Amino acid sequence: MKLKRDILPTLFNWLTRAVVFGLSILIGYEIYDRLIRALFHFDGYMRIGPFLAIFVLSAYVALPFIHRRLTKLYLPDYYIGRVRTGDGLLGDPVNLAVNGTKAELVKAMKAEGWSSADPITLKTTWRMITSSVLKQSYPKAPVSSLFLFGNKQDLAFQKEVNGNPHARHHVRFWKSPSDWWLPGGHKVNWLGAATYDRRIGLSLFTGQITHKIAENTDEERDFTAESLSKHGHLTRLEHFSTAYRSRNGGGDNIETDGSFVIVNLR
Repeated sequence: MKLKRDILPTLFNWLTRAVVFGLSILIGYEIYDRLIRALFHFDGYMRIGPFLAIFVLSAYVALPFIHRRLTKLYLPDYYIGRVRTGDGLLGDPVNLAVNGTKAELVKAMKAEGWSSADPITLKTTWRMITSSVLKQSYPKAPVSSLFLFGNKQDLAFQKEVNGNPHARHHVRFWKSPSDWWLPGGHKVNWLGAATYDRRIGLSLFTGQITHKIAENTDEERDFTAESLSKHGHLTRLEHFSTAYRSRNGGGDNIETDGSFVIVNLR
């Protein structure tokens, strides 16, 4: 009985993805057939160009523009334990915090084998693409920008898995405002969002190429906290928030038990 309960949600998710993918292909073809081909009369391999143009414009211009405008209307502009994507969508859970200076945090992470992520530039983006396609190691591959308190992450660390940037442990940290406290009156220096990248795929909401994260975000929270535990002590806040299941900004399923970990560095 339990097996059926585990399988049915998975089958439903795959069915949903198949329907969305099919509709996307259908809509794209209709746009091409009724507008592009009718106006420009593309033939043969030349037909690929309009498809790519439509994909790029919709995934990286039109849909992000729509999301940014709409999310300003229906998402609260205060801390709710979730970060945001550059498109304004709710992203990963904020699931741990650190007390300590920037130098102490960087030193502790690097001592445990974590690498600082490179900034996003044309050079690092191209290297990320080629490394992913050729399955070559890139231990400092960039991570996408996520936002908290209206700011992009201040620090980002990762651990590559099996020498392939497709899969990696990674965590982002934001400096908390000096006059701000966590719910319950906890004062912390850094807020973190730790998740595990399992593969590269397409965003469900925009179609952009992105990493897809593992559903159980608690495992990565505990993995990251365990790395830092050798350099301080942990305070675990059980039932800090309500346990929930949702989707992040890329459309990936996420779940958490609502617990929160504070790492106090020595």
